[in-house]
Amino acid sequence: MTDLSPEGETERETWPAVWRGFRGRCPSCGNGPILRSYLKVRDHCPVCREELHHHRADDGPAYLTILIVGHIMAPALLWVFTTWRPEPLILITIFLIGCIGLSLYLLPRLKGAIVGFQWAREMHGFARDR
Repeated sequence: MTDLSPEGETERETWPAVWRGFRGRCPSCGNGPILRSYLKVRDHCPVCREELHHHRADDGPAYLTILIVGHIMAPALLWVFTTWRPEPLILITIFLIGCIGLSLYLLPRLKGAIVGFQWAREMHGFARDR
């Protein structure tokens, strides 16, 4: 699936770039870190010097995080409630901690995945200089 462009360059693979971004690595080389703090994307990769400041991963990671956490925790909440009928305060406490923990885990990973997707599809300034 690597088509050659008129200049002889290969097409960027989407899924490997998304996976590298999800792991917090540079979508280009897969070695350098993509984030310099919890959610701040580096201006460039310290290993391969690929520019990363072109990304537009504004609200997308937050929406995806809410979507994924909601689809995991809502059925789990319903199942736990119908199976064991715990006290409401205990149920709310456990599921609030679970939702917050899962959200904090997924948010930077989904941001990296979106940056990797944008890099692979050459969106928002990630295009090669032609």
